[in-house]
Amino acid sequence: MTRHARPARHEPGPGFADASGQLALETEALFSVPEAEPPPGHLGHRARMRQRLLTAGPDALLDHEMLEMVLFLALPRRDTKPIARALLARFGDYPSAIAAPVEALRQVEGLGEAGAAALKLVHGAALRLSTAGVKQMQVLNNWQRLMDHLTAELAREPIEQFRVIFLDSKNRLIADEAQARGTVNHTPVYPREVVKRALELNATALILVHNHPSGDPTPSRADIEMTADVRNAADALGIALHDHVIVGRGTVLSFRREGLM
Repeated sequence: MTRHARPARHEPGPGFADASGQLALETEALFSVPEAEPPPGHLGHRARMRQRLLTAGPDALLDHEMLEMVLFLALPRRDTKPIARALLARFGDYPSAIAAPVEALRQVEGLGEAGAAALKLVHGAALRLSTAGVKQMQVLNNWQRLMDHLTAELAREPIEQFRVIFLDSKNRLIADEAQARGTVNHTPVYPREVVKRALELNATALILVHNHPSGDPTPSRADIEMTADVRNAADALGIALHDHVIVGRGTVLSFRREGLM
């Protein structure tokens, strides 16, 4: 019977050990969280901004940095700093950039659909947060909070928008609705439609609101006459008109406080 010799057993040599050790180091680096400085370039810039946001809060970020952080969530492979700078150059500041119409955002080079959608999502979230603070409160007892909400909603609208705030018998918010959108300096308002909607919602009081895209909240003669018409229509049905507010750029004007009603 022929016996076969067992193959010789070889111990790994220095070359094998070096390769194995290198592989282990590479694997560890792949799956471990690095403690070294962030990588260079825009990726390192993002990491530093993220760390600043988490440690010092959003007030530590400048307008262009806020825009960069929003955009790099939507554009992970892009350096978003030039896009953020372009947005500020076109719209002026962070609030105006996120509030800009989609059609205007599409004209910003490099932003694209994903970037525009990210900005509008942030804008929508801000407005929902503002609206949530107004709901269920007695509006007339929290006037400044209401004004802050209306400023966030309308101060940067590029065209006139007429809104009506419908209140219940305890002056709590039932609805805040856009009734009409117009041009840069005119919005058609129909008093009959305003009171009709109030009856549908069982509202007992109203606050009229519209914006002046020019930024100057001074009422026109047409604004004063329209307010009187709505008040007469509402009075006939036992509905109170508490005020008419005009929102400018960073300022608001109350008809009641100005003695105009």
